[in-house]
Amino acid sequence: MQLTVREAASYLRVDEATVRRWIARRALPVHRANERLYLNAIEVWEWATENGVPVSRALLEQAQRRPEQVPPLSALLSSGGIHHDVGGEDKASVLHEIVQRLPLPAEVDREFLVTTLEAREAMGSTGVGDGIAIPHVRNPILLHVAAPFVTLCLLRHPVDFGALDGQPVHALFTVISANVPGHLRILGQLGFALHDEGLRRLLSHRAPDAEILSRVQAVEGRASGVHQAP
Repeated sequence: MQLTVREAASYLRVDEATVRRWIARRALPVHRANERLYLNAIEVWEWATENGVPVSRALLEQAQRRPEQVPPLSALLSSGGIHHDVGGEDKASVLHEIVQRLPLPAEVDREFLVTTLEAREAMGSTGVGDGIAIPHVRNPILLHVAAPFVTLCLLRHPVDFGALDGQPVHALFTVISANVPGHLRILGQLGFALHDEGLRRLLSHRAPDAEILSRVQAVEGRASGVHQAP
C-alpha cells in the first residue's frame, strides 16, 4: 500500500512539512517515482514504532486489508532483463558482474550492494539446486527503487555457489524490491515457477529470452487456472 506525503502526514497526525523533515533528517523511508515521493504503509508503521512517533492504528489496518501487490514474474523479468554469457570465475566475481547489469537508479551504490549480497551468501548459500541461485538482499528497503524487478543472469561458465545439492550454478535470479512484503511475494512467485521442469531445462540450455519468458507465462497461466499451451 503506497501513500503520498499528505496521506502519510494524516496517519502520523503531523503536517506535510514535518514528514518531509523526517524524511531528510530521521531516515523515514521514501520512494521516488516520476519526480514524486511515495511512502510504503508498512515501512511507515515500522519506522514510527521504532522511533516512538504516534501513528494511527488505521494505517496498519488499511495495509493489512490491502496487501502489497507485485507484478507477475514474467513482467518482473521483462523489467529486470535477461542477460546471457555473463562472466565470473567465482561467487564474488559473479555477484559483481550481476550487480553491474541491474537497472538501478543512478544514486544506488553498486559496490555496497555487492558487499551486501556477499554478506548474505556468507550467511548461507542462495543456491536452490539444479544449478540455480537466487542472490537477494535481506533488507530491500535500503535500495529505494520505485518498482520491483527480477534480473536473470545466465553464466558463461557454471560456478560453485555452495548449493546444498553440490551442483555449480549456471542461472541466477536477482530479486530487487522496495519493501519487505513485496520482496517476499516475489520470492514466492519465483519459487513456484522454478518447480517447473520445463523452465529449469530452458535455463540449463541457456535458451533465448523469448522462450524463457514464454515458459514463465505458461506457468503463471496454469497457476491462475488459465489454459496455456505446453
